Amino acid sequence: MPPTPHTRHLLLTFTLLATFAPLAACTHATQHPNANCPNPVYSKPQPAVASWYGPGLQGNTTANGERFNMHDLTAAHKKLPFHTVVRVTYQNRSVDVRINDRGPFVKGRDIDLSKAAAEKIGMLRKGVANVTIQIRQKCR
Repeated sequence: MPPTPHTRHLLLTFTLLATFAPLAACTHATQHPNANCPNPVYSKPQPAVASWYGPGLQGNTTANGERFNMHDLTAAHKKLPFHTVVRVTYQNRSVDVRINDRGPFVKGRDIDLSKAAAEKIGMLRKGVANVTIQIRQKCR
C-alpha cells in the first residue's frame, strides 16, 4: 500500500529536521557585552598581564557553566564575579569582555582573553601582553 499524503508529509518533515537541526547548533548570536549599556562608566585603568586561550578548549564547559566559544568576547579571571564586564586595552586598542571563566592558572598572568578578544586588540600573535584593564562600574 502506497504512503498517504499525510505520511509523506511527516516523512519529509522528519527528514528536514534531521538534516538541518544539527546545523542550528553551529550558529551563535552572541550579544556584545555592552549591548544594553550605551554609555558605560569604567574604573581607573589598572596594569595587568593578559594571555589568550581558545582552540584546544572550544566547546568545553566554563566555570560558570556555559560552553566556551573562542569567537565570543569573553575572558577568564581568578576573582572577578561572573558576568562582570571588563575593558582590556593593548596599544590603544580596546575590547570589552564578559567574565565567564576562571583563570589564568599561570603565575604572573591576570586575565585570559578569548581568541576573538585577543584578535580584536591585536595581541593574538604576541600571546602574552601587558595591558590595562578597567571594570565597568555602571551604565548611564
